[in-house]
Order: sequence, then C-alpha cells, then structure tokens
Amino acid sequence: MTDDIDVFMSRLNPDMCVVTAATDTERSGCLVGFSSQCSIDPVRYVVWISKANHTYGAARAAECLAVHLLTREQHGLAAHFGGRTGDRTDKFVPAEVRWRQGYGGSVVLEDAAAWFVGVVEDRVDGGDHVGFVLRPVEWGGRSDGPLLRLADALDIPPGHPA
Repeated sequence: MTDDIDVFMSRLNPDMCVVTAATDTERSGCLVGFSSQCSIDPVRYVVWISKANHTYGAARAAECLAVHLLTREQHGLAAHFGGRTGDRTDKFVPAEVRWRQGYGGSVVLEDAAAWFVGVVEDRVDGGDHVGFVLRPVEWGGRSDGPLLRLADALDIPPGHPA
C-alpha cells in the first residue's frame, strides 16, 4: 500500500526551510521539508516537525518559531541544520552560523534568503510529525537565487532517522 502512494509522493519537490526555536534555556533548529502557507486571510503558515527531532522539544515550549528559506547555493547551511542533531551539537556557534535575536527571543539566521518569525497559534498532531501553525509577526530577506528544494538536499544525511 505504501508503494502506491509513493507514485504520488516521489514526484513532490517542495522548498526546504530551516526552522529555529528558542526558549529561555535553549536554541534549536532543523531542516524541514514539510511546510506551507495554510491561510490567505488571515495569513498563516504551517511547519511540520518530526517528534524524533531535537528541535521538536524546543518548538513545543517556544512561543514563536522562525522559518528560513535558503538558496541552492546555501546547501552547506542546510547540511549544518539537517545533518547534525542538537542532541549532540550546538548549531548556533557564532563562528559557524550568523544569527541574531528576533521577535519574542526567536533565532533569525542572518544569511537566509528570506525569513519570518511566527507566533505559534496552534499545534496539529499529524502522526510522526506535529504541525505548528504560525502567525507571521516579523519578516525580511532578499530575493536572489533559486530556492533550495528537496531534490537539492537529498544528499544530506538526517541528524535523526525520519
């Protein structure tokens, strides 16, 4: 049965994004392949984070999350957040990643092609992932280069099993 749906799923090539979460005691971030605008008026966006991912714990406790789009040329930054786990690595060492504090104490990656910070409005259990519905409150970026997509990131070994 799973093979049948793979005929559909294998044709998808979504934009990848890095989601960061911050609490009073920790910062975390991961590469995410499941995300989408989910409402036009009011604007809402949902990011799906694996329950197995270190970032999930921080996201559950955070009031807001930051979502970052990367260009294809930023494959290394995607690998930094997708190929390591926060269980063993501080992904926010200033010598490795340029970031600043954003709205509500969020973590904004300064080199992202585009980004927004969203207040968590709702959480939706989707099985092995939880959807965080976000209300954008701060945003920025630039519009250069094609975005990093799933096909561009298939060579990044996940920090956690899917």
